[in-house]
Amino acid sequence: MKSLINDEFFSRLESLSLNLSPKLSGFFGGKHRVSTYGQTVEFSDYREYQLGDDIRRIDWNLYSRFEKFFIKLFTDERQMHLQTFIDCSASMGKSDPRKGNYAVAVAAALGFLSVHNMDKASYRLVKGNTAEDLSGIIVGKQSFFRAVNQLENISYVDEANLSEAIIACPDVGSKDGLTVIISDFMGGDWKKAVDYLVFKKRQVMLVQILTPDELDPSYSGRMQLQDIEAGSADDARNMKIRITKSMQAAYDEALRDFKQDIKDFARSREADYICIDASKPIEKVLFGELLNIGLMG
Repeated sequence: MKSLINDEFFSRLESLSLNLSPKLSGFFGGKHRVSTYGQTVEFSDYREYQLGDDIRRIDWNLYSRFEKFFIKLFTDERQMHLQTFIDCSASMGKSDPRKGNYAVAVAAALGFLSVHNMDKASYRLVKGNTAEDLSGIIVGKQSFFRAVNQLENISYVDEANLSEAIIACPDVGSKDGLTVIISDFMGGDWKKAVDYLVFKKRQVMLVQILTPDELDPSYSGRMQLQDIEAGSADDARNMKIRITKSMQAAYDEALRDFKQDIKDFARSREADYICIDASKPIEKVLFGELLNIGLMG
C-alpha cells in the first residue's frame, strides 16, 4: 500500500509545533516555555531578594523607589522528549494495512514536529510483552529520517500487551515530555500503562486508529469471523455466526461505549484522546483532530 508520508507531507508541518504542558520540566536548551523561571532574556516577573540569589539580578531602580531588594525573573524554555509507543499487534495492520500506514504517519508527524522544534524523540514498537527500541534517542532531522525509513518497515503480528511492555521500559523518563500511545486498544489492559505514565508525571496522548469496517460494519447473514490475533483456526475467539440487524445495533452501541470509556478514562487522567478513521485523509487528522485538542499549533 502507498505510504502516506513524503517530502510534501513534512513540508506542510514546518510552520507548526507541539503545544506541551508548562508543568513539564524537560531538559536545558529547548524552545518549550515552562512554568518555572530560567535564564532566557525575556522578563517575566519580580520577587524579593533572598539570601543566595545572584546579586546581578537585583533591580536597582526598584530599590531606589522602595528601599527593598527585588530580583528580576525570566522565562524558562526547555527541551522535551516525545516518546511514541506503537502497537504492533496483528490487528493493527495484518488484515488492513491502512491502520499500520496511519500509525506510521501519525508517529512520523509528531516526531518531525519534535525534532524540528529542537526536541528529542524516540519510537518503541510494542510486540508481546516488550517495547522494542526502534532507533534510540533521535535528535535532529538526519537521524529522524533514518528512523522514518525503519518505521515504514514495521511488521504487525500476534498480540501486544501495552501495559506490561510500557511499564517494563527502563527509560520512560519523568516529567520530561509527551508519551503517545498509538493503538486500536482492542485488547490487553492498557489502562495500567496510562496510570504508570501519569505517575511518572509525563503528558499522555492516546491515538486510537480504527478501520471503516470496525467503525461501521456492513455484514449480514451467516459469517465466519476470525480473530486476526488468534493462534490457530480452532481458537475459541473464532466463530460462525448469523449477523442480524439487532446484532449490528448492539455492536454500534458497544463501540460507542468502548470509545466513550477510553475518552472518559483519558479525561480522568488529564490525558488527550483522539479516534481516527483510517479511511480519512491524513491531513484531517493533523490539521483537524490535533489542532482541536490543542496539541498542535
